[in-house]
Amino acid sequence: MEQELALEGYNPDLHHDPAVAFRIRVGESEQEIPFHQHRKGQLILALHGGIACEVEQGVWMVPPQYAVWLPGGLAHSNRATAQARLCFLFIEPGAVKLPETCCTLKVSPLVRELILTLAERRKAPCDTGETARLVQVLFDELPRQPVEQLQLPVSRHPKIRVMVEALAARPDDRRTLAAWAAQFAMSERNLARLVVKETGLNFRRWRQQLQLIVALRLLINGQQVTQVAQALGYDSTTAFITMFKKALGQTPGRYLRDTQTPSSSS
Repeated sequence: MEQELALEGYNPDLHHDPAVAFRIRVGESEQEIPFHQHRKGQLILALHGGIACEVEQGVWMVPPQYAVWLPGGLAHSNRATAQARLCFLFIEPGAVKLPETCCTLKVSPLVRELILTLAERRKAPCDTGETARLVQVLFDELPRQPVEQLQLPVSRHPKIRVMVEALAARPDDRRTLAAWAAQFAMSERNLARLVVKETGLNFRRWRQQLQLIVALRLLINGQQVTQVAQALGYDSTTAFITMFKKALGQTPGRYLRDTQTPSSSS
């Protein structure tokens, strides 16, 4: 059963069940939870719409049928798109071996259905035979889910934050590295080194990753491929499709068809 409620207000650390899941339906406007943390690890599965999770060193965009994994104790914020449908899975520390850092997982149909079934049984004790067996199968399968590179490395360096905020607000901003360097009154070489030091990517690759995340959000929200290409400042739709396919292995249209295929549990 889905609940239409605010994302905040639930304290997972009050319970010690190995796994607890519940579904959420976001209302007519975006919802955001500011930075917080909890003892349990958290897997956020997007069923419809999307959610962006920010940690100190990166932003993860979670499109439908993907999930973001947040290890326990990691400070993070969440921002869900309007009318998004999500499933939260909280996992007790040490219950299953998952990555020690934040990451995006491509969730198999089996794992998706296991999580949704667990959410339907949320009020049943986790130590009952049926629920315990379901959780054990889920824990067997979770470590097998592949990691996808859908994050934008960021940092708290003020110059990097200025660039992130400006490019997120105007993703069609085509300013060169030299233009940014002039704005910051520093040499192009020094700014290039700073971007690599703070994000691990060169400027071109880093800006492309930000555009990819913005593109996913726009596509999920219903914009056409041509509209997204224009919003990102591409000279042609073909150039945008080429970038998208190189990054995610599929054209935007095929990607959305594969990730938004409905199931009986959606």
